[in-house]
Amino acid sequence: PQCTLSPFAHPERGDGGRRSEAEVLRDVRGKGRTAQVPVQGDLLLQHRVPAGVVEGASEGVLIRPGEEAGEGSPSARDDDPAVGKTCHTLGHLYKNQDRLAEAEEKYLEALRIAGLVHGEGSALVADVSTGLGTIYNRQERRDESMRMQKRALRVYRRGDHHREVARVLVKLGELHFAKWELDLAMAKFEEARDICVRLSGEDNLGPEVVQVLQSIAKVMGAQGKYAEELAMLEKALGVTRRNLGSDEDIVADLLSNIGEAMVRLGMWEDALPYLEEGLGIVRRNHPERNVCEGRFLFAIGTIYGNLGRLEDSLEFFKRAKRIYRKITGPQSCFMASVLTNIGATLNAQGKVEEAFENFEEGLAIHRRVEGKDHPNVADVLLRMAMCKEDAGDVEG
Repeated sequence: PQCTLSPFAHPERGDGGRRSEAEVLRDVRGKGRTAQVPVQGDLLLQHRVPAGVVEGASEGVLIRPGEEAGEGSPSARDDDPAVGKTCHTLGHLYKNQDRLAEAEEKYLEALRIAGLVHGEGSALVADVSTGLGTIYNRQERRDESMRMQKRALRVYRRGDHHREVARVLVKLGELHFAKWELDLAMAKFEEARDICVRLSGEDNLGPEVVQVLQSIAKVMGAQGKYAEELAMLEKALGVTRRNLGSDEDIVADLLSNIGEAMVRLGMWEDALPYLEEGLGIVRRNHPERNVCEGRFLFAIGTIYGNLGRLEDSLEFFKRAKRIYRKITGPQSCFMASVLTNIGATLNAQGKVEEAFENFEEGLAIHRRVEGKDHPNVADVLLRMAMCKEDAGDVEG
């Protein structure tokens, strides 16, 4: 017989109260029958839950018939594969929600169990490693992220995991780009593109190839090849709209990149519709605040500033700052960039002292995170010099 149980509801709580994550994991570690738990939308976790919680259950989990587990069963041990799978899935969910500290904790536990149960050279260890590397990159822990991605790449290259190899190459390219190692970044992206094209064909560019094209375009932009960057991004957008429609996250990402490329070419008014469309997609797909929304707000604020709409510009930068502070933390490069642009806007309004305070705060973050020789540090120093000059402090 089948009965159902809500993953976060306890049958003994008449108010239908939600169960904590710790309770769910405790159930997974306990004895019981196999179950599937929907933790978000249509996503299911299959694990073992105590038989005792089945009685009086409500909706959400399909309990399958099965024998009770004995004391020596895997579910009673800390290295239970079901616990590892649960941690991996929870970590993935937290990562997608930008709950990075919680995601890291779950991925580390999943990685430990995967290594014990499946071996350090298993595909599961590689899967968890690349997820953990993504978290470290978002936290701007570049060296740790690089170590995790290289670990995953070594495992994937030994097996028949061509698509996974391409995905990790893109992640490594992103890390090299963040460290301003543009030639290394381009080499990783081009190798990933060649793998994807070999698997899919020149005329069937799927989302993976489009992502690689975006990455190659980004390096072109960093190299000052703005027209080539824009042409590649527009090609990728056309392919994506034909294959996936216009409501996917990847479309929003392309619209953001196109808008930013147009900004670099001084095409302010042309860029605005792309950015506004992308912002609408992000807000529909992700009602909660996230980094992508901050990125759009930042880009639109930049355009308003260059069109002379300084109050609008400042308002959009402040909205982006609030999101970045909450999601990425007060010491991230996102925060540094928005502080610099707030400073530039305040300087244009004649608020020199307040502008300089924002410049100094942004400069300190850039130096700490990216190093004193990064181009972003030079950019802020130039802005600070111009601010001093505007204030009549030529010596400063």
